[in-house]
Amino acid sequence: MLARCSQVLRRVVVYALLCLGMAWVAPSVARSETVDLLLVLAVDASGSVNDERFELQKQGYVAAFRHPQVLRAIQSGETGRIAVAMFQWTGPALQVLTVPWTQVSDEASMLALAGAIEAEDRRLFSGGTSISGAIDYGAHLLSVAPYRAARRVIDISGDGGNNRGRPATAARDEAVGAGIVINGLPILELDPTLDQHYFNNVIGGPNAFMVPTESFEGFADAILKKLILEIAGEARPAIRVVSGPRE
Repeated sequence: MLARCSQVLRRVVVYALLCLGMAWVAPSVARSETVDLLLVLAVDASGSVNDERFELQKQGYVAAFRHPQVLRAIQSGETGRIAVAMFQWTGPALQVLTVPWTQVSDEASMLALAGAIEAEDRRLFSGGTSISGAIDYGAHLLSVAPYRAARRVIDISGDGGNNRGRPATAARDEAVGAGIVINGLPILELDPTLDQHYFNNVIGGPNAFMVPTESFEGFADAILKKLILEIAGEARPAIRVVSGPRE
């Protein structure tokens, strides 16, 4: 009889401990912090992007996240903070996360993000150009982000059209259906009509836009302009497509 009472007591204690543990876990999940924007930066590392071109892209991001106008855009939001993740992409299943989710709210955290981007080496070199794969991977990153935000954006830069994996439109439509906005930065150096492809097949969602650049040398100016617009989140129909599709 004593042994049975002891077993019952042990079960009660274990159950109480489990409940106590759940009480501690639940607030932790509930305290997932709210930010104004979840921003995924998708960087083209396909074979057409040689090392010099890749470095121009990387240094463009670094310079942008050291620019005071970007900080002002971040701090203009309701919470005054955003969260950013970055990955390199090529083929349908070739994506590498290079900067995990990072919260940015002040000069120190923004400069730390710029430093993290600068410190990362190129991790991919070939495998085709799968914009659809990049969109799918970006959507996955947004689904597991440790922050909450009313706006979720995938920012895709690249110098070629989708030539691997499923159609870019299929990935775009699925992401937009999940409440994600996709913006683009087509680099027109190898394909002067790439902005048409991005306009018709890549960008999507409320106030989606693109900022094309004629060359990799112009990438830094384009990404600075794009990030300021993206982060501020203002409805600007007049510049929804900064450079519209050619006739």
